[in-house]
Amino acid sequence: MSQKKKSSNPAINLLAGGTAGLFEALCCHPLDTIKVRMQIYRRSADANIKPPGPIKTAKAIYGQEGLLAFYKGLGAVVIGIIPKMAIRFSSYEFYRTLLADKETGRVSTGNTFIAGVGAGITEAVIIVNPMEVVKIRLQSQKRAVTAGAEPKYKNAIQACYTIVKEEGFGALYRGVSLTAARQATNQGANFTVYSKLKEALQDYHGSAENLPSWQTSFIGLISGAIGPFSNAPLDTIKTRLQKDKSTSKQSGWIRIATIGKQLVKEEGVRALYKGITPRVMRVAPGQAVTFTVYEFIRKHLEDSNMFSTQPKPKKLA
Repeated sequence: MSQKKKSSNPAINLLAGGTAGLFEALCCHPLDTIKVRMQIYRRSADANIKPPGPIKTAKAIYGQEGLLAFYKGLGAVVIGIIPKMAIRFSSYEFYRTLLADKETGRVSTGNTFIAGVGAGITEAVIIVNPMEVVKIRLQSQKRAVTAGAEPKYKNAIQACYTIVKEEGFGALYRGVSLTAARQATNQGANFTVYSKLKEALQDYHGSAENLPSWQTSFIGLISGAIGPFSNAPLDTIKTRLQKDKSTSKQSGWIRIATIGKQLVKEEGVRALYKGITPRVMRVAPGQAVTFTVYEFIRKHLEDSNMFSTQPKPKKLA
């Protein structure tokens, strides 16, 4: 009989998750900036002019604003990435333990998905939505054309302060329902697919030990690519909503419906999938980096015996 697995101490999840998130942000943020610019692009009145693709968008950003423009909003991401990843992995382990069979300790595939959904909603409400509102405002802000003019948002902290001052604290939670829905589907699919593929490879190797880094990266890439295709319309509408600086008193769902209808009416259903290519290109390798770094750091922290561990639920039934 195999030994009972241990779950990481919350401090290990904090350190490993935070480090993984930092590497993911540094590697993939430029693709996120391209995605946001594609999503906020408004089609020209000339029907013959097609919306720019990811390569053309990247060339425009570089040509007009320089290389550093690809890292606009990175400060907001870095500030929030440690608590975000700590919340993601810690809450996932918490929900998974809660949903484990009381007698066998096993967690079914369905309950693994539910744990992932819970982790996605938790991180969205606590940290992701405010972080993304600030990030999107910075990313969508093009360099001032007028000589001597300064951009409205200079950095993440100043942007956050300006948004709250001008629009109220609630502006940081604009689009939170869409963010929660997106993160829920992302993490539900992400953790489920990753866990199943990891177990299949462990069974193949006949060992419960950590997989080689290249295999962890590969299954992280696959699991990370699934979410964006299932919730691309939510992400596009969310970006438009969070970019909007107006202080309309309409309810969130009415504004969401209005933006969605207007987008489809003006630009067609395909507009709901704007930025899907750079988003997949950003999320998939991002998850590959995240899981690889997370597993690597967690293993070394656990092997160091610096933190105590707790019984971990057995693998999926």
